Amino acid sequence: MEVIKSSYQVIARRWRPKQFSELVGQDHVVRTLGNAIEMDRIAHAYLFVGPRGTGKTTSARLFAKSLNWEDGPSLDVPSDSEIGQSIMEGRCLDVIEIDGASNNSVDQVRDLRDECQYAPAQCRFKIYVIDEVHMLSQAAFNALLKTLEEPPSHVKFVFATTEANKVLPTIVSRCQRFEFRSIPVDLIVSKLQEICDKEEITVEPKALQAVARMAQGGMRDAQSILDQLISFCGTQISQSNVLDVYGLVSRLRIEKLGDHILHGKYDLILEEADAFAHEGVDFYRALLDLADYIREFLVESMKADKGSYPEQAVRVLDALKAGEALVRSGLSEKTNFEVTLLRAVEAGKSRSIDRVIREISGLVSEDIKKKSTQARVKSVQSPNKPSVPKDEASEESVSRSVYDTPSDHVKPEGLVVEEPDKKSQVLPEKVEMQEVEKVEPKNENNLTSEAAKAEEPESKRRVKDQKLIDERTAALPDGVRRVLKDKFRADFVSIEKIDPNLLI
Repeated sequence: MEVIKSSYQVIARRWRPKQFSELVGQDHVVRTLGNAIEMDRIAHAYLFVGPRGTGKTTSARLFAKSLNWEDGPSLDVPSDSEIGQSIMEGRCLDVIEIDGASNNSVDQVRDLRDECQYAPAQCRFKIYVIDEVHMLSQAAFNALLKTLEEPPSHVKFVFATTEANKVLPTIVSRCQRFEFRSIPVDLIVSKLQEICDKEEITVEPKALQAVARMAQGGMRDAQSILDQLISFCGTQISQSNVLDVYGLVSRLRIEKLGDHILHGKYDLILEEADAFAHEGVDFYRALLDLADYIREFLVESMKADKGSYPEQAVRVLDALKAGEALVRSGLSEKTNFEVTLLRAVEAGKSRSIDRVIREISGLVSEDIKKKSTQARVKSVQSPNKPSVPKDEASEESVSRSVYDTPSDHVKPEGLVVEEPDKKSQVLPEKVEMQEVEKVEPKNENNLTSEAAKAEEPESKRRVKDQKLIDERTAALPDGVRRVLKDKFRADFVSIEKIDPNLLI
């Protein structure tokens, strides 16, 4: 008689968690469900949300086993429990797993609603686990609403989905929502190393790192990749095997390519792209690894600069992220990959307008302050040019005056115009002109007029000064006045006759 050998089970099935303590990376879910069981605060509906392969369906089975085993409910279930084993193997009549993608019609949901009225056959609760619940139709969701809100006391619902945004808000509001997170790389590596030790597989640490990065936070994906590598390599797995099978690029080459982008070495970038094409590298995966390296470089730069980050790395990272869709869906992956890298180099060379404005404003302010200091020194040293009293100059005026003046316009007397730096194309947001009233050498008539002015009320002096400013402003050419007022929001506050030598 021929003996039939049992069929092979993949690693992802054989190493599926059988206890909550074996669930990796979802400690917050285990703690919440455990407390709910211990405190007898078990809800009637749960919604498990998260990326693929993070343990949503497994957690639903473990939760059903914890509620229904012979001496339960409790978080820890003995391995010899018959009901627990039947639930984990999918043989229990009172734990019904439904695929929402293939059972999404309103008639099937109505049948489910009618069946849930009957008491469980052998367990404490009748538990419905609906996977990919977002695939249910609108009518099916509506048919489930009333039952979901007020189900029989012996019925519990557990929904699992990777796209929570497609689930109706009326369904979400009737459930307790649990967020399943992407599993960190180090936890995936640790679990894979444990599996390899038990399976007697020798694997390089760098190879496990590469597998964990490829899994993108999913434990099931990582285990499936490891299973495939064992079939390809046998009991000895190296990093080069992983790179050859999946078309990946080593970490060292990714770092070199990232440095070429940051330093703008176009020829070396194109050489690496040609090498990738010759080796059959997955360009999309290489782009993702490159973006991860630039992000790590940005974080390290922020730590080194005590909170400030290099603008170049941010712009390069934005360009790489913008090119992901182009590389993934484009007709020519190599061409799109090269275009994305060259765009990243150009983006890294550009500078933001805000930063240029701040730099130019700082330079202009320093230059004006320097000239103002020189003017005060000259006025103190020259007896024929007395200094202007402080009360005659507005302290609120800004000491910046940068604007363009057309060459065909004539500058009226008393108007001071400073030519901007030809290298700068960005001007400050607000420009104010500061002009101080003309001061002539003192004589007897001047002393008399100053005495009379001192006796004159301050309000009248302000009115006269404002009239004089308005007259000088009206004398400006239309083009200059329109640019100053409309574009630069200039504020004319006083009049001054400035020595032309100070403008050099």
